[in-house]
Amino acid sequence: MTLLLWLGSQLSSCWSNFSVLGVFLAVFTLLLDFMKRRKKWSHYPPGPLSLPFLGTMPYINFRNPCHSFNQFHKKFGSVFSLQNCWTNVVVLNGYKTVKEALVHKSEDFADRPYFPIYEHMGYGHKSEGVIMARYGHVWKELRKFSLFTLRNFGMGKKSLEERVREEAKFLCSAINAEKGRPLDLRFLVNYAVCNVICITVYGERFSYGDETFKKLLHLFENFISEETGFLPQLLNVVPILLHIPGLSQRVFPAQKAFMDFIDVLIDKHTETWDPANIRDLTDAFLNEMNKGKEAEERGFNYNNLRLVTSDLFTAGSETTSTTLRWAFLYMLLHPEIQSKVQTEIDKVIGRERPPTMEDQANMPYTNAVIHEVQRYADLVPIGVAHQTYRDTELQGFFIPKGTTVITNLSSVLKDESVWEKPNEFYPEHFLDANGRFVKPEAFMPFSAGRRVCLGEQLARMELFIFFTTLLQKFTFVLPEDQPKPQENARFLFINIPHPYQVRAIPR
Repeated sequence: MTLLLWLGSQLSSCWSNFSVLGVFLAVFTLLLDFMKRRKKWSHYPPGPLSLPFLGTMPYINFRNPCHSFNQFHKKFGSVFSLQNCWTNVVVLNGYKTVKEALVHKSEDFADRPYFPIYEHMGYGHKSEGVIMARYGHVWKELRKFSLFTLRNFGMGKKSLEERVREEAKFLCSAINAEKGRPLDLRFLVNYAVCNVICITVYGERFSYGDETFKKLLHLFENFISEETGFLPQLLNVVPILLHIPGLSQRVFPAQKAFMDFIDVLIDKHTETWDPANIRDLTDAFLNEMNKGKEAEERGFNYNNLRLVTSDLFTAGSETTSTTLRWAFLYMLLHPEIQSKVQTEIDKVIGRERPPTMEDQANMPYTNAVIHEVQRYADLVPIGVAHQTYRDTELQGFFIPKGTTVITNLSSVLKDESVWEKPNEFYPEHFLDANGRFVKPEAFMPFSAGRRVCLGEQLARMELFIFFTTLLQKFTFVLPEDQPKPQENARFLFINIPHPYQVRAIPR
């Protein structure tokens, strides 16, 4: 009995010690979390109450972040702060605020945060491609190279515009083959736009029925969808979780498969590379790599080759093809606008001659419609995250170096202080009283400043050539007995229209 009492007292003592230790660890952990979340700066932007460990993440709908941001915008103003676990985030809203940051203080906001979820794809501190790269000399070199090569590509061969016009013919032929039957434009438009970037970057054009091509586009669609939602955001701010064996492959299988596909294209390309015959951007990059140690220091290495080409494929395909899908959806919903565009096409171009970029200056209404599609569709509502390159001030608030910055581009494209009818499809936003084309400064679908989309020039060309060519040849109508298509979007980092069917009637 005495032994039992003694054992009981010892167990009670141990349990008491464990309880004290547990309380101590809990208090220590909460205190450590508080210290990591505590703001030590004055005049830091206001924001919602930060919860232990998770910060403000539970308040954000990561399937529709702009809705959450707009609510906080009304409550806290045009500059407010969030906290993803222990990562400080500042969100910028409205035209004046975003312009001050990206244009007037472009270098202050020119950096990028590091995204651990892309490590398994090859992104790292020494190889970051051109979109995700940190602000510095390597990024400047790679961006300069990419812009120069895209702008001047051809070297005595077909110009980029000629390639787009040629692809527009293939697209018209594919649509015409449907003989007016209901079809989903999504796939054909994707094939056409992706072919332009494929032949520019990889020197290869695919037929629309090519199974390899279909696989590439399928992988890319899944790639984008994997980046949406709460889990990718959590993994970015708590990267230790990525060290769980097999987690990246399970959560991001399409990302890895997409990069594996890119590797196959590059390896196949490298086998036929001839320094004396530059066929495309990949050849031009290989030539730079061949310049030795100096080129390596400027970022021209094999891993950056695969990342830069995949970045250009990403920037030059899905956004443009999705914008075109929005454009033809709006033509279905607004047949009177489609008719006015076709009248202008007939007047300026006619029914036979292919459209060229020179026609754009003489087609203010068509130009206004294309710009309004980009504004109203609000394709990349929150853009790619920025990071402050140094301590800075914005709208009277202090934002320290290394802060993740989100530009709410949706709040710019639908700023009520700028646009007459921000929540309606209204091409007159881009026309003056005399019917001449005008472009307000708040038109920022490609972002602005030092990180403005490097594919902007190509995208503008493709949008004009593809849109005018298709409306020159076809009238797009809703199939009989089909419900009116949905106008709201699905958010998968970019705003994507719900699937819809259309009949293309030859003119």
